[in-house]
Amino acid sequence: MMRRAQGTLLGLAIGDALGMPTQMLPRPVVARLFPVLEGFEAGPSQNAISAGQPAGRVTDDTQQALLVARLLVEGQGHVEGARFVEELLRWAEQAEADGSEQLGPSSRRALEAVQRGAAPEEAGRRGDTNGAAMRIAPVGIAVPLEPVERFLERVEEACRPTHFTGLAIAGAAAVAAVISAGLEGASFVEAVNEARRLARLGQERGAYVAGASVAERLVWAVDLVSQLDEESAQDAIVDLIGTGVATQEAVPAAFAIAQRWRADPWRACLIAARLGGDSDTIAALVGAMLGACSGSEVFPVEARTTVVQVNALDIDGLLSELLALRTRLQQEEVRL
Repeated sequence: MMRRAQGTLLGLAIGDALGMPTQMLPRPVVARLFPVLEGFEAGPSQNAISAGQPAGRVTDDTQQALLVARLLVEGQGHVEGARFVEELLRWAEQAEADGSEQLGPSSRRALEAVQRGAAPEEAGRRGDTNGAAMRIAPVGIAVPLEPVERFLERVEEACRPTHFTGLAIAGAAAVAAVISAGLEGASFVEAVNEARRLARLGQERGAYVAGASVAERLVWAVDLVSQLDEESAQDAIVDLIGTGVATQEAVPAAFAIAQRWRADPWRACLIAARLGGDSDTIAALVGAMLGACSGSEVFPVEARTTVVQVNALDIDGLLSELLALRTRLQQEEVRL
């Protein structure tokens, strides 16, 4: 289980760092800048978001996931909304001072609402983008899938401050379900069924915003790419599924990539990074889900070493505490 937990957070960081230089660029521009993408690259001058960032540097995807992990440990398995907002504001201020602030649109709106006086539990009622899914991995590590109601409550807690909508909760629940199932030994193919079930239930929570079913789109996306050759599958992900920040695009795209290239998680992350759009988030989700279902050794040693060193990551102690929370929750359920 520790191997798979390590695979989750290292896979997330590796995918994030691979997508850092290509994020929010059109696919043709990515192809021109990186005709061959075989590993970490520095942020190019043509990318206003990541210009000047060193190869292997992660973005807010990994940083916010680690923030959630620390708050889960602090809250003994719960993410307290006011504490999340407090810590996210502190991080955003520091990142802005460093010139690296990368808050997504939903998180930015929510923090601005809090600064205007809105309560943390109200600030996220418009957040429907993929920011909740990108940071949810620690919940999947710390919380068993059963009972489902408890699992969804913990997912919702992590979403509520910035992404308290059915769409965002559905996307986060789907990703967390794969991770939690993976830690128990499920393959990615097996875990997709749990993702669909939890996404359906998750979309019934939070504030309503109009949008397609995340559960049905992720299953459709997985089925679609399974029938196509590699090049056609990549075209379909960009042109039909979508690689934008909308939850109902980014999460199904990540599932499609993870399904099509599940036998080689490192290559799956590289492909996600080359598709452009919100490539850092999509590649991070791919890495986290496949890492959870396979273990950290599916990623090259050099990639693991680089992402840890460049970002000064120290995750093993944090993972031990998250897994201790998981064990405690399982024991509580047995006693009940």
